[in-house]
Amino acid sequence: MIGIVPRTIQAGRRGLLPVFPCLFSVLLFGLSDEPAYAVELSGLQAGHSRDFSASLTWHAGGKTSRAQLFAKGDRYRIEHRGGIKTNLGYATVTIVRLDQQCVWYVLSQRRLVVEVPLILDDVLPLSVTLEGEALRRKIGDALVGDQEAVLYEVAVEHHDRREMYYEWVDEPRQLLLKLMSQNRDWSVEYDRVILSRQPEYFFEIPLGYRKVQAARKQAGEG
Repeated sequence: MIGIVPRTIQAGRRGLLPVFPCLFSVLLFGLSDEPAYAVELSGLQAGHSRDFSASLTWHAGGKTSRAQLFAKGDRYRIEHRGGIKTNLGYATVTIVRLDQQCVWYVLSQRRLVVEVPLILDDVLPLSVTLEGEALRRKIGDALVGDQEAVLYEVAVEHHDRREMYYEWVDEPRQLLLKLMSQNRDWSVEYDRVILSRQPEYFFEIPLGYRKVQAARKQAGEG
């Protein structure tokens, strides 16, 4: 079995927003020939239609992590600062392929890629309009780093539950710059956002790398 510990983020309650996986959650992998299960992604969950790059910062559980993000429609590449620790070494890059319903962890030192099925938690919030949005109230002008933004309070409803968020938006470019749960237990921020065409090879398995398919298991299984 392969134990991988992603340094990533999670919404205050699962299922309310598509976000990248939970901080320090443990994914147990076993080699598997089983097909990946499909994740239903609406247009909002599928993210952003424009190519861009940005500095990515996420905060959860009192810990802050940073990476460089490259996005191209239904796929994105996350280059981690410090990497993601696994018992095979450190995965320096995560490639999320919504179109192929899979996630690739790239272990550069071993020239190895571990492929796992996509789950909803793998999907970064990139759209200004949030999934399940029920209410939006403009608070006023603000800054995210040195970027001008408009701050909103947004309510999201899911299965008769309501969660409140603060959202910072680059209005002229209609870009989500920062999203924070109102109880401040997690946030995700996109800084130095540059709209520019991203090369296709950023989102492919590197040449000469061996790919290993694996299955996700929930905690307590096996």
